[in-house]
Amino acid sequence: MEERARTAAEASRAKTSDSDTLHQNYVTPGLAGQPISTIDNSRTFASNIACQKTATMLEVLVQPSASGDLGKITIARDTDLDGTVDSSASLPVPVSGICANGVVSCQPGTWNNCSFFRWDVDDAKGLKLTSVDMPKLAGCYCLNNSCGTNLAWGNMSSVLRDLGGGMIGALTTADPRYGVAEAVIDGPVIRYVGAQSTACSSNPDLNQTAYRTNPASIASDAYTASSGSAVFQALKGSATGAGTALQYRHCTIERRVTVLKPGAQDIISRTSGGYSTIQNGSSFDFLMGSPADNSLAGGSCTLVDFRMTLHVSEPERIVDARLTQFFADDWAQVRVDGQVVGSGPSPWTTPGVPPGKCELKKTFYAYPNLDLRPYLTAGDHEIWLRVAVASGGEGFAQVHVEVDNSCKTLEQVVDGCGAIASDPQCKLDSELVDGVQTWVGGVATGLRPLPQTRILGGPTCPTDLTRDFFVKDRTYRCAVDDIAKPDMSRGAYIIDRSTETMLADRTRQSDGSFATSTRPFTLPDRGSVAACEPVCKTRAPRVNSDAAPDGVVGAKQNAPTGYDSFFHACSANNQCPAGPGEEVVTACGCLDDFPEAVVMMQTVRLAGADMVCTGSVQ
Repeated sequence: MEERARTAAEASRAKTSDSDTLHQNYVTPGLAGQPISTIDNSRTFASNIACQKTATMLEVLVQPSASGDLGKITIARDTDLDGTVDSSASLPVPVSGICANGVVSCQPGTWNNCSFFRWDVDDAKGLKLTSVDMPKLAGCYCLNNSCGTNLAWGNMSSVLRDLGGGMIGALTTADPRYGVAEAVIDGPVIRYVGAQSTACSSNPDLNQTAYRTNPASIASDAYTASSGSAVFQALKGSATGAGTALQYRHCTIERRVTVLKPGAQDIISRTSGGYSTIQNGSSFDFLMGSPADNSLAGGSCTLVDFRMTLHVSEPERIVDARLTQFFADDWAQVRVDGQVVGSGPSPWTTPGVPPGKCELKKTFYAYPNLDLRPYLTAGDHEIWLRVAVASGGEGFAQVHVEVDNSCKTLEQVVDGCGAIASDPQCKLDSELVDGVQTWVGGVATGLRPLPQTRILGGPTCPTDLTRDFFVKDRTYRCAVDDIAKPDMSRGAYIIDRSTETMLADRTRQSDGSFATSTRPFTLPDRGSVAACEPVCKTRAPRVNSDAAPDGVVGAKQNAPTGYDSFFHACSANNQCPAGPGEEVVTACGCLDDFPEAVVMMQTVRLAGADMVCTGSVQ
């Protein structure tokens, strides 16, 4: 049996292995009304899949000129497929280049003063050329002497196929009833065998082809058809068709940002005590004491206290805070929240009278520049200046503070999807992240937005904020009504406990209990299969005459001659069937050029992105 199957497979491959043999054995004879043979060639039959057939649906004759351009192109057609040519015309312009859907006409022998034309069909279903911009044409290349010598004659077969292919594409697009059975090249002539093979209707506007221009109507037409189908309605009403009742729930995850610009006094301020606050922009000088000469009177040794309270709201915004100076006649002691941070003229750390003679008959000055930031945490802090005066004297202390009152952002991510996402009955159906569709129909699209930079705060406090996202708009699909599901426990038991050599089973008995069993199990030998279909890679030199809006590509390159690469399925004896002019690059084997293909596609994509100029920042 296996040998018979292999023989049948080989016979089938011999008649359908590639597009050429498929056309030769089935498509062409089928459309042309010729006999078709079975795979083993034991029987033949005549097909009747075409309403009308003609040996010359379209015939194109080209005549290259001395400049390399196609100086004259004659087009003959059998428009009604009755077997007689009834239309003949010549192109009004010489052809300097050919595109997949049109032609390029330039000053003969050059690529200057070029005009671009697309193949179209007029109201009478006749071929015509429509003037368009070059980006509306595809796959253009140059063939006159500006790109090389003798290109048209040397590549006549491909020139005819490309030229005629554009014409056939326009004709079959305008009237989808017609198909091409075969293309025959005879010198400078290409002849297409055609047939009418769709619906056998005299009206080209067929219902069968209406969806090409309006694919959105498929859904509504399918719904209308299903409404009148008894089979569809029976399936729809079954447990399988009813499925699970779903509810769609919408939510957002939003990054909310508030920009504030605090005043300097909102960071630190003098709430009591002291006698002056001098503000200069974002810096403060807090003054306390009685600095006027002999403004303090005392006895033998009088202690005079000055207290100042500073309130700190945002200690992290205090850039610098220092006890810059203090002086006294006679003694002075400075404390912060009760802790001595400075004294003089000699160390004085006790709360009582100074450790020396009180009357010094002079004023001492201290400039400690002591850092007070460790003391100025959030809350109220008392700065305490104690002065010891014998008969008459004065005392003074200065605290200098610099703050950062620049713009401040308060950022919070508000997750309105947490409760829905934690529900095991809910699955993410769609998601938009800053306008980029990352999920559709429960499947990730693979797209992710680039980090966004937004200007917040308005003109008074503009702030640039860059984040991975700002708004995620989500829709969840939640199951709210489970229907009775078939019991799949037996199948799960068999799959989980069976091996390649043993089949395990569990069946339910009439009393509700389960009986388990095992028995040997083997699969028939499937034979060996080749790791791959051997292929080979070849290449053939070609002049790069491809054309773009900026001109002929080869003219922009250092070496305008390149190579076309080809892959061929190897023969039964592992030989590479290289075509004319091709050289073998890689011999027959299991070739994997996927990494090379990915690199080439990525190179083209990135190069194209670099060459795109836009009118706005992207």
